[in-house]
Amino acid sequence: MQIPPQLMTLPNQLTIGRILVIPVICLFVASGWEWLRWLGLLLYIAAAVSDWLDGFLARRMNLNSALGKMLDPIADKLLVGALLVTFAWTRDFSGWDLIPAIAILLREIFISGLREYLGKRSIEVPVTFLAKWKTTVQLVALALIMATPMLIGLAFISHLFLWIAAALTVWTGWEYLRSTWPHLSGPEI
Repeated sequence: MQIPPQLMTLPNQLTIGRILVIPVICLFVASGWEWLRWLGLLLYIAAAVSDWLDGFLARRMNLNSALGKMLDPIADKLLVGALLVTFAWTRDFSGWDLIPAIAILLREIFISGLREYLGKRSIEVPVTFLAKWKTTVQLVALALIMATPMLIGLAFISHLFLWIAAALTVWTGWEYLRSTWPHLSGPEI
């Protein structure tokens, strides 16, 4: 079996690496050992930076691909979703933090389904500038939550960032739904 050439490009390799490191990060966070949590935080930061780097390299090296356009948002959603579940399990979230965590998960799953549905109808839903910021705020919020048990005084700001991330997530989800509504309410093709 031959490996497709698209998988061998550096940007796509970074994206695949980001996906492969997710279980390791979650395991380190859930281990209960502070030194592994620090290591998980470092791996997480590397994964978050690779989210920016793979897109930058794809544009800079003219290596944009349909596979990369599909894999990159999946990697983001897997990273965010897996950590939200991990933080709920490790009780890094308070009961109230489950509200923004669930809002983020619901929006991410719904918009992925919306894109798939519209993609079958040959309707592309481009990523908005605000949605890129939403992902950035989500990634920062999760890094802060991961660091909170190890750095005194970070709890309020980390949970505030989580709520801001959820607000941006819900808002961008609403914007996507609103902009695609004519394609949803029209006749089936």
